[in-house]
Amino acid sequence: MDSQLSVMIEAIHISPTMAVAIVSGGGARSLAWLLGVPGASSTIMEARVPYSARAMRDVLGREPDRIVSPATAEDMALAAYRRAVGMRADGAPVVGISATAAIASDRPKKGGHRCFVASWTDTAVTTYGLTLVKGLRDRSAEDKLVSRLVVRALAEACGVGAELALDLDESERVEVATRSHGDPVEELLSGAVDSVTVRPDGAMLADEPFTGGVLAGSFDPFHQAHRALARAAGEIIGADVVFELSVLNVDKPPLARAEIDRRLAQFTGIGTVVLTRAPTFREKAELFQGCTFVVGWDTAVRLVEPRYYGGDEADMATALAAIRHHGCRFLVAGRVEGGVFHTLEEVRMPAGLEDLVSAIPEAAFRNDLSSTELRLAVPGP
Repeated sequence: MDSQLSVMIEAIHISPTMAVAIVSGGGARSLAWLLGVPGASSTIMEARVPYSARAMRDVLGREPDRIVSPATAEDMALAAYRRAVGMRADGAPVVGISATAAIASDRPKKGGHRCFVASWTDTAVTTYGLTLVKGLRDRSAEDKLVSRLVVRALAEACGVGAELALDLDESERVEVATRSHGDPVEELLSGAVDSVTVRPDGAMLADEPFTGGVLAGSFDPFHQAHRALARAAGEIIGADVVFELSVLNVDKPPLARAEIDRRLAQFTGIGTVVLTRAPTFREKAELFQGCTFVVGWDTAVRLVEPRYYGGDEADMATALAAIRHHGCRFLVAGRVEGGVFHTLEEVRMPAGLEDLVSAIPEAAFRNDLSSTELRLAVPGP
């Protein structure tokens, strides 16, 4: 490792930014360099090298149209960023860094030798494209070049300004493109994305996959009973529970942006909220496949009331079957209504769908607060 590279990596490690890296086809030497300089644990949270098609599907969640392309590099960087967001501590800045390359191997390639490197941050994605002169370098030299470009991209994402020499041929040049992320909430309201995950530190990420528990509500206001229910449910299912707020409602106008921001502010430093455009549980199940919905007794009653499906029992059965088809189920907490504590035992599930619900024992959770009562208790203007 030359001194310029070593100094740049030292500067990366000193910066507060933490990273997850995913590289495929070339650039793996960058990981060895980054891990080989003292202070690597301050920067690198995780590194992956998916070489097989199956491993790439595992990273992206699907088969990419082309392995070596700007779009795939961005998708890999986004996957790395999502991992980084999930592991970030104390609101530290994070970056997902990726590389996908087709370089010299033990057999001639029909296509060109090229690479695409991408960095994904909270605010933007930057893609670096480079086509190499075929036959000018052996595999080791091409991999070294791709690896230096990975380090350069990471340095720029970390705010380290020094230029890293790449030793390019006069006919070679790095094409750089940066695209700022739009406002995720506005994209949700417009229908451009299906969900926005909002972390306790305010960081937002569109269309982030999630498995675990989902506690849906209007959260007007969000109160300690919601928090207690999420904790109890999480202990029962052995997984994280997020709060879900739909910006659309079956029988009310969509939430205005100012109202969304007001309700989100309640969760700052407390819990993760997922904003959606899914007012019904059938729609929620399509977004949160395999998840457990945490609900109160009153919601469980509405699930099996045909009048909430236009009076059509067949529509109700179809909706519940679709929810189960997506691998979702319900965890039901008891609730006081009319001075009586009601439980799941009073809810009559349609035949064949009994396994869709299970109860939270009263000993595990009982809290008689309600958002309606809290709103009524607040004096008017």
